[in-house]
Amino acid sequence: MAHYGNHMTAKQPIAVLGGGSFGTAIANLLAENGHAVLLWMRDAEQAESIRTQRQNPRYLKGVNILQQVQPTTDLAQTLDACELIFVALPSSALRQALQPHSARLAGKQLVSTTKGIEADGFKLMSQILEEVAPQARIGVLSGPNLAREVAEHALTATVVASHDETLCRNVQDVLHGRTFRVYASADRFGVELGGALKNVYAIMAGMAAALGMGENTRSMLITRALAEMTRFAVKLGANPMTFLGLAGVGDLIVTCTSPKSRNFQVGYALGEGLSLEEAVSRLGEVAEGVNTIKVLKCKAEELQVYMPLVAGLHAILFEGRTLDQVIGALMSGEPKTDVDFISTDGF
Repeated sequence: MAHYGNHMTAKQPIAVLGGGSFGTAIANLLAENGHAVLLWMRDAEQAESIRTQRQNPRYLKGVNILQQVQPTTDLAQTLDACELIFVALPSSALRQALQPHSARLAGKQLVSTTKGIEADGFKLMSQILEEVAPQARIGVLSGPNLAREVAEHALTATVVASHDETLCRNVQDVLHGRTFRVYASADRFGVELGGALKNVYAIMAGMAAALGMGENTRSMLITRALAEMTRFAVKLGANPMTFLGLAGVGDLIVTCTSPKSRNFQVGYALGEGLSLEEAVSRLGEVAEGVNTIKVLKCKAEELQVYMPLVAGLHAILFEGRTLDQVIGALMSGEPKTDVDFISTDGF
């Protein structure tokens, strides 16, 4: 694979799969950096409105989509034309969309931007990509990256993670710009897990905000969430230091404090008394945290990792408990050490 320099852009477009808010924002970013982009989506109507109005009204209203972004509904053609492919499909659609094109993906560079977990077998998106395209080169992109802010040029940093250093460098080359910084990591698993886990806690933070709980409470929830998700990830083999970075605490903070965060919005609606179905349909987009919470609860029990917030949120969403009851139970639990990794087992 030749090094991505600007001289290559005329020849080789970059693919972005998924015309949701994040896919559209990334496509625009690549276009700003001078790359031709094929933005694949299933919905022909949506593709047409991007083509003619240069807008994606459903997912990124008011953001002008650059001419170098070419919307398309032909997946085979898109994959054949591109070496570097950003995958921004919802976790539920990923396998289905790409499985038929397994052979086409051999040798391609696939970068997942989806922060979810597939219920069946607790699989992260990059692991699904590995199954679907065993011959591909795989990485993930994760960080505190609200799509609208990326699209509106708020200063943003992200992490590309892969064992494949050339892939990391290529992603840095094409995405790095005036308002978007890309850091590299070798801990793909930790980076991706951080992105998936924080969605769950964002739902809880949204609920707390809707119920008028204080800033102290929110800070406590975020900090305990960080301890909990790190404890879980380390049990699965991730590097704890990853969680002190952008893909861990960075993403957790933005998702748990921003009303723009989809998972926060779902939590906020729940806190206002809407049912889970109502909250999700009011959002009109995928909030990955809702799917992740069930998967996570099972896995935590199986691994015997202590995750009181996850158990509590599950009780609220699926067992009819209230947030007050859950926080009450947390407060009456035995206070343990504050930071697990400086704890008694000498780690």
